[in-house]
Amino acid sequence: MNTIRILGVDASLRSTGVAVIEVKGQQMRALAHGRIHNKASLPHSECLAAIQREIEKLIAEFSPDEAALEGAFFAKNAKTAMILGQVRGVVLAACAEHTLPIYEYSPRSVKKAVVGVGSAKKEQVGAMVTRLLGLAEPPQEDAADALAIAICHAHQRNAPEALRSKPV
Repeated sequence: MNTIRILGVDASLRSTGVAVIEVKGQQMRALAHGRIHNKASLPHSECLAAIQREIEKLIAEFSPDEAALEGAFFAKNAKTAMILGQVRGVVLAACAEHTLPIYEYSPRSVKKAVVGVGSAKKEQVGAMVTRLLGLAEPPQEDAADALAIAICHAHQRNAPEALRSKPV
């Protein structure tokens, strides 16, 4: 039975959720989870550099085999969408630099994979992540989202070839 490590990332300029899970057969466990917190007073460029450094540290420490990222969503505010695109670009570049295949999942498909309902609330996602990974307590919200993204990818890996997500 192969063991695989998955880096999950919930991209945001001020609070990027990150997680690494290990999957062996049907067993999943969290190796790390948290968030990359950037103060509102920091310029965007410094926030992007900090996110890149922290993603690279996680990759160096845990040697994930694949990465999963929440796909872009429709944003009413163009500036917000642009900033999110910059953060996603930094994450994609850091993963690509380490030759990690990167997969994207919509927020709805992540919720459906973890909770069973695409319209699940944040609290439901956190509760299911806690249960699925046997965590002692619910993780911080952004970390829970990153864990959920990694779990979604773990489930997708077992899907039939035709239904499986393709690397970005």
